Amino acid sequence: MAEKAPKSAVKGARPKRPPLKPGPDGIVRLAGGNPQIPKGEGNEIVQRFIKAMPGWQSDVGRQMDTIITKRVPDVFKSVKWNTPFYGTDPKHWFASFHCMTKYVKVAFPDGIRLDPMPSGTSKQANVRYYNVHEGEFAADQFADWVEQASKLPGEGFA
Repeated sequence: MAEKAPKSAVKGARPKRPPLKPGPDGIVRLAGGNPQIPKGEGNEIVQRFIKAMPGWQSDVGRQMDTIITKRVPDVFKSVKWNTPFYGTDPKHWFASFHCMTKYVKVAFPDGIRLDPMPSGTSKQANVRYYNVHEGEFAADQFADWVEQASKLPGEGFA
């Protein structure tokens, strides 16, 4: 009886990637720079994520968090799947963001209902993205979208 080849030796299988190493602050960042922050709820864990965002993206994260908190004073904050989420309660979110190599990707689960609609499309019918590149954060437009999005049903967590 022939022995099975190790998975990495199977034709077409990808070699195992070495584990990512933490930066000087002890936080591991994924290939695009997105911080790996453990799941949690509340402002403290979201602020930890924002502080760990690379370079100019951290400033954009602080601005977005400030706008969301001002426009939706009772906002519920959490970090899940290495992404900060903002919701009207622990089970429904209306905005989230994620660091990419050259931009911050802001997701609005009911983005198709925002006016004007964010330009970034998604494979999910109702989701729209706002991609923030360095020096291009439109704070007033973002604030308007946050206010609109917070009044929509949002996306539920399972």
